[in-house]
Amino acid sequence: MATAAARPQAVEIPNKLYFRIGDVSRLTAIKSYVLRYWETEFPTLSPKKSGTNQRLYRRKDVEMVLEIKHLLYEKRYTIEGARTFLQGRRGEKKAIGGGPAGKPIPQASQSSLFGPDPAETARVEKTARTAVAGIAAVKRELGAILDLLG
Repeated sequence: MATAAARPQAVEIPNKLYFRIGDVSRLTAIKSYVLRYWETEFPTLSPKKSGTNQRLYRRKDVEMVLEIKHLLYEKRYTIEGARTFLQGRRGEKKAIGGGPAGKPIPQASQSSLFGPDPAETARVEKTARTAVAGIAAVKRELGAILDLLG
């Protein structure tokens, strides 16, 4: 999750096992209806439900809310961009342990709060140029086929 250094206004999270949605709303200064909406948009945010169907947020859920808030409100990410960023971070954590049958999982994007990795940016740009060139070649071939057909 984001560290206190990554969040300019770090929030002191009480040492409790569970937090209700109102507690999380007060801690994070995010309205409860926004928290419920974020649950639908961010699969990484998934509080448990009590027997009375109340949301029970764990500490990691509160930290996730703070990170989402940081990405959306301070870094000005879109919801889609924040979701992609968080899924990439989750992929990095999985890469540490290795994949099935002991095969290593390829390292996820190295983008961080400081911006994308320049080497990865260059690789993506090269891949995009290659794809555009391939599409242009297919387009020329299709044009030649159309000319042959009449």
